Amino acid sequence: MEQAAVDTETSAVVNSPVSGEKASTKAAESGKRKSEETGEPETSGRGKRRRGAGGKKLRPGERYIPPPQKRNPGVSFSQEHFNETSYYFEGGLRKVYPYYFDFKTYCKGRWIGKTLLEVFKSEFRAETIEYYQRAAKEGRIRLNDTPVEDLSVVLRNNDLMRNTVHRHEPPVVGTPLKVLVDDGEVLVVDKPASIPVHPCGRFRHNTVIFILGKELGISELHTVHRLDRLTSGVLLFARTLETSKKLDQLVRDRQLEKEYVCRVEGEFPEGELTCEEPILVVSFKIGVCRVDPKGKECRTVFQRLSFNGKTSVVRCLPLTGRTHQIRVHLQYLGFPILNDPIYGSSAWGPHRGKGGLMEKSNEELLQALVEEHRSQESLHLLDIPDDGIVVEQEAEKNKTSEKVDTLDGTSEPNKSGESHQTDTQVQKGCSSSSETVEEVNQGCTDPNSNDTSLKAQPAKSNGNQTEATTPQETRDHLCSECKLVRPDPTEKELVMYLHALRYKGPDFEYSTCLPDWAKEDWVQAEWS
Repeated sequence: MEQAAVDTETSAVVNSPVSGEKASTKAAESGKRKSEETGEPETSGRGKRRRGAGGKKLRPGERYIPPPQKRNPGVSFSQEHFNETSYYFEGGLRKVYPYYFDFKTYCKGRWIGKTLLEVFKSEFRAETIEYYQRAAKEGRIRLNDTPVEDLSVVLRNNDLMRNTVHRHEPPVVGTPLKVLVDDGEVLVVDKPASIPVHPCGRFRHNTVIFILGKELGISELHTVHRLDRLTSGVLLFARTLETSKKLDQLVRDRQLEKEYVCRVEGEFPEGELTCEEPILVVSFKIGVCRVDPKGKECRTVFQRLSFNGKTSVVRCLPLTGRTHQIRVHLQYLGFPILNDPIYGSSAWGPHRGKGGLMEKSNEELLQALVEEHRSQESLHLLDIPDDGIVVEQEAEKNKTSEKVDTLDGTSEPNKSGESHQTDTQVQKGCSSSSETVEEVNQGCTDPNSNDTSLKAQPAKSNGNQTEATTPQETRDHLCSECKLVRPDPTEKELVMYLHALRYKGPDFEYSTCLPDWAKEDWVQAEWS
């Protein structure tokens, strides 16, 4: 539901080493209008000159639209954000109490001259028009911080829309984040599957960054690389900007060796096998790539470790760093990762992408993927809104968009229908000098867009995860999600058999143990 009131271009932020607090203050000062600085009230009426509006006179009935605020280069996660809600643990899952949250977006060019009602009808479909009308009457929809009771208002350039929603986050596995190394220069975490690194899609509090901040008090981290939400294993953060720059240079010089292990369908060939097929991003919003001659050069070395008669355990060495590199190359070779919701999908056709064979256009592929997961009620596996902005618009946008791939082979392309956030520090921002603004802006929520007029009362977090708690009453009378009873996700929805086993540099090496599913005697259970 909540994803229906935000656009993917909302909160692009430029990388900056400035601390969150200082940058926020500076941005706030630079974004002040004259009336705010002088304390003089702004007036509206015929012939009245507006403070901060360049002396422009308003015609009768014309709305005043303040100039857009400057982008905040130091967006930060603070205790205020962590206090929005809290966790409880039930059935082996980490769950988040529903909470109120503000999504913000500036008026897009295609919306100018349309009414709010028309925009909600054409682009935001997670809720009915009746819902938006009721939400407006209760002050949950605002333009330029002024409540809008009538959705017939016509949108103008630079209008800032704010929508307060009752936000529900999907559960993730309840396995604690295990800190492998914390020596003052780097923090190394063993990330469980199902937990995103950064806020993205429907996830905010159920992310590595928020869990580290809320439960361990660890902040001011710089991201070195990311892992897909369903991928587990070694995850590196730099503790200082200097360390971040050093690690980033190692990545650029390809001196950082990355070793992954996965379980694939079928009997993978023995010996060493190298795939050098170029990879092209089909959709940044949904997070889909494919082998294509127009893609970027790419190289992955594979070696079979074991075969149990049905599936194989494969060692993977990505020598370049493209989005979904390992997953795409294995699909091309005809051995998709077991339980891969994208590259093991039948939406690719009878060959499921083997050998690059696909009888669909990119747009048809995206639509088929969405329809398949929608029919299975598993759209959350694509990390897109249940019914956000239409896929066709994203597909069209990708025809002309040129983006930069991340430098890590399994870096998350950040699929989301929400506004996005990135910065140079985790919690005081989330930085990666090895990431570009375009890359990171593809899927993180703006942590400063949480100032709501409605607040859920947080319950105490059960940090030791030893006993289940009963969720407190956090129901909202307008929220359709509150009326639904969703079953807990199954292992099939929470785990993809891809694990970051080892990261090695010239003078360091960080590794984890093999997951149970990678052991020779592992037997696959029937999916429930």
